[in-house]
Amino acid sequence: MTVLGFAPFYLFPVPVFTLALLCHFWRLSTTPLRSALLGFTFGMGLFSAGVTWIYVSLHDFGAMPMPAAVLALVVLCAYLALFPALTGWILRKLRISAPIVWSLSAGALWGLSDWLRSVLFTGFPWLTLGYSQAPASPLGGYAPVIGVYGVSLILVLSAALACLFLEKRFREWRYLLPLLAIWIIGAGLQQIRWTEPQGEPVTVSLLQGNISQDLKWREDQLITSMDTYARLVLESSSRLIITPEISVPLYRDEVPSSYLAQLATHAKQNNGDVLVGMVEAPGGRSEYYNTMFSFGTSPDQSYRKYHLVPFGEFIPLKSVFGWVIDVLKIPLSDFSRGGLDQQPMNLAGQRVAVNICYEDVFGEEIIKQLPQATLLANVSNDAWFGRSIGPRQHLQISQMRAMETGRYMLRATNTGVTAIINERGIVLQEAEVFTTTALHGMAQGYTGATPYIRFGNHLLFVLAGVLLTASLLPIFRGGHKNL
Repeated sequence: MTVLGFAPFYLFPVPVFTLALLCHFWRLSTTPLRSALLGFTFGMGLFSAGVTWIYVSLHDFGAMPMPAAVLALVVLCAYLALFPALTGWILRKLRISAPIVWSLSAGALWGLSDWLRSVLFTGFPWLTLGYSQAPASPLGGYAPVIGVYGVSLILVLSAALACLFLEKRFREWRYLLPLLAIWIIGAGLQQIRWTEPQGEPVTVSLLQGNISQDLKWREDQLITSMDTYARLVLESSSRLIITPEISVPLYRDEVPSSYLAQLATHAKQNNGDVLVGMVEAPGGRSEYYNTMFSFGTSPDQSYRKYHLVPFGEFIPLKSVFGWVIDVLKIPLSDFSRGGLDQQPMNLAGQRVAVNICYEDVFGEEIIKQLPQATLLANVSNDAWFGRSIGPRQHLQISQMRAMETGRYMLRATNTGVTAIINERGIVLQEAEVFTTTALHGMAQGYTGATPYIRFGNHLLFVLAGVLLTASLLPIFRGGHKNL
């Protein structure tokens, strides 16, 4: 049921109730092992229902046999479920009796476990609980301050406080007031304008070629794909035109110079620039990058993807897992990594922080290009997800990045969801999925820095540290058992 809090459903109160039930069961639990099993069961339900699109990627488009794809999905969900299991185990191990202090610990431990899941083994923070509060929930007001993992902390803290009302002895105003305060403060934070507009809005066109994944890399479809994007570019009068990742499925040095010159000439006529996704192999074919190139009025620039998808874009521990390349029929499945210190592109009078596909799941990496950037742009190929809920979940992740940074997010995707998202995480315009189209609109550049841009996840660590320290102080454990 917790998945209902995430896109495409956006029922943000649901996770509060489901987490409150989990917290209630945790408080009734008598042993650390039982608490861990409760957390693991909750995690298996959450991830098994929420990341089913991985099966589509592996089986439908990666050509992995069905039994192997199902097994891979189960193993991944079991791994992800270890994090709520760890939270439950530690909570029971601490033996905190004071109800409010227990609630503080639950929030802090969950927030830290969501962060840990984002960094361990290159990280997989999909379905981080904080995303369920984007963009409409009052708890979303905490996003520009403590980021998505901080929102997870606040969400679970709210749920833990709410669960106290399932226990008759805690149905008092003093237990309700902290819960109300958390939500009122969140709503108040939503009223703060952390960033401010810079200059005039720029016209943008976000292209959606709708190239089916099973056709994208076929040689007999190459000309059709290139013609599709060339036509969409030439039909646009916008200053900033953005194509999806690897919209031209060729190495950069294989693309006819006349093709790129045509795109560049049109962009110059619009007094702007066009971003085109291609594969870059500067040193021959021994290493290659997933790269976005700019052409037009501004000097030619490029951005190489930094955070790669394990087993999709690179093979970790090749000596152990090298055989996966032969099982998965994924073209170019061993990309090289770009630099983390890449700076925003100067395009159409804006400074655009580009991120490619999966990269926008990592807010702490996005802010490396801020506060210099005035716009964010995510280019993606969510055709790998098919018609699952995956593309909508990815859209909600982009909404959270906009909220954290106080910047517009421009999403150009191959099959959807192509969208213009404002600095408050609200989708202003959206293209119909699985259609060949261009989304034309306006994007306002912003300047300034939210607390999250300035401090990243450090404020999360400080908050979690304070809450855990309060939980462990003898004065709380011994002198205020009823707090």
